[in-house]
Amino acid sequence: MRERKAQVWGLLAPTLFLMFAIGVVPVVYILYLSAFKYNVFSRVGMVYTGFNNFRKLVFDTDFLKSLRLGLTFVVLCCGIELPLGLLIANLLTLEFRGKGLFRTIMTLPLAMAPITIGSMWVLLMNPDIGPIPFYLRKLGIEYNIGVNPTQAFFTTVLVDIWHWTPFVVLTFMAGLSALPKQPYEAALVDGANRWQVFRYITVPLLKPVILTTLFIRIMDTFRVFDEVWMLTSGGPGTATRYVSIHLVRLVLQSMEYGYSSAMSLFLLYLTIVMCWLLMTFISSSQEAT
Repeated sequence: MRERKAQVWGLLAPTLFLMFAIGVVPVVYILYLSAFKYNVFSRVGMVYTGFNNFRKLVFDTDFLKSLRLGLTFVVLCCGIELPLGLLIANLLTLEFRGKGLFRTIMTLPLAMAPITIGSMWVLLMNPDIGPIPFYLRKLGIEYNIGVNPTQAFFTTVLVDIWHWTPFVVLTFMAGLSALPKQPYEAALVDGANRWQVFRYITVPLLKPVILTTLFIRIMDTFRVFDEVWMLTSGGPGTATRYVSIHLVRLVLQSMEYGYSSAMSLFLLYLTIVMCWLLMTFISSSQEAT
């Protein structure tokens, strides 16, 4: 028995060591750095400040603005992607010519790396050679994301919707294919129309899938970086400087490792709290059904 346990622990040891090295050690080191004022170019070195970095974080208007901007980005992206994905998934349950081709083309963005997506949209949105600004000028609309903050913000929202709506569609299609047929047959016998079937049968039965997909997309959009960095680098000004962009720019520009560590730790615990709230809501909804 002891030999078997030793063999099991021997097999698990590399994985546990890797998890500890990747997951635990960096968090402990960031927790340590967050208690210091530390700039790599400073001659003073590391100066212990206790919770001063977290106190500074609470009153940092730039950070609070980027956090508010990031949460607005999350709400807009998820608020559009989920209804749009559910609509497309329901349409794909119908049989029509070219369905397989459409489904293949729709999922192509998921096969691309985020940095490739950003590079592609940089070319599409270029005010000199980009096709989208060219055709918008034909309609009398000047489109330049390097100058107009509102256009830059909504362009990042558009890119995220284009990139990740296919993921939402695939998860909803999997959920729709697993739904039982008996409630639908009973509804048809009772004379329910398509809207009533969708509202009172499909949505309640699909609720766990919807909440799980929402959970995944909130976490992804909250930490968005690659596409936005390639497309706008957080500009113009601070129009698209979401929390992840703000953190990277802070580290690269000021080299304030102590304050940046405090910010990273705050965002980590904020993400954990959001995950906990969503998981609690998902669990309660599953128990209710």
